[in-house]
Amino acid sequence: MAHFPTSTGHPAWRATVLTLFPEMFPGPLGLSLVGQALAAGLWSLDARQIRAFGLGRHRSVDDHPAGGGAGMVLRADVLAAAIDDARQSNPNAPLIYLSPRGEPLRQPLVRELAAGPGAVLLAGRFEGVDQRVIEARGLREISIGDYVLAGGELAAMVLIEACVRLIPGVLGAVESIAHESFETGQLEHPHYTKPREWEGRTIPDVLLSGDHKKIAEWRREQAEKLTRARRPDLLK
Repeated sequence: MAHFPTSTGHPAWRATVLTLFPEMFPGPLGLSLVGQALAAGLWSLDARQIRAFGLGRHRSVDDHPAGGGAGMVLRADVLAAAIDDARQSNPNAPLIYLSPRGEPLRQPLVRELAAGPGAVLLAGRFEGVDQRVIEARGLREISIGDYVLAGGELAAMVLIEACVRLIPGVLGAVESIAHESFETGQLEHPHYTKPREWEGRTIPDVLLSGDHKKIAEWRREQAEKLTRARRPDLLK
């Protein structure tokens, strides 16, 4: 178990990750503003080894799939023991299984999770987990995209960072968050900075005009144009 303690005694958003590779954490979550917020106690991270609840001398956590087939499946009894233990430290947190067959991780769901006490995240491996533990413990299956990874650890990091950055004080500028992609139902408008001209490309004149109304209108138009071209589903 790898626990990354907070430096304050105040309640914080708590992420508990059940994994066969706790050494992967905090990884990128320990860097930049998210990492600074972890050190400052704005949120906490607890990576727990599933194998600590394994069976027998070799701490077995998986077995062959019922009905035959390739690969191995994580056992329901082992995972239930790990989940039940994790819940003791964060009893009100939702139980989440990172799975490619889960509901898509979208910004409204991120806001919902960020507003809560945290999450207990199960990072699967092999062919998956026994369906019975999903049903018995009420695990919410969430997917970060239509592709398959070797395990759920990276998906857990994506979910955690998406939530943590919404915690007050982590990023600082509330206005900046409000205008990002998906927060307004559209993709974000393009950004520019110095130099004014680079490789024959210039910053659009309207952004240098000082006319805040025209700038706002341009940004809205660009956001709608990008959304219509790349993600028309968001406009429905």
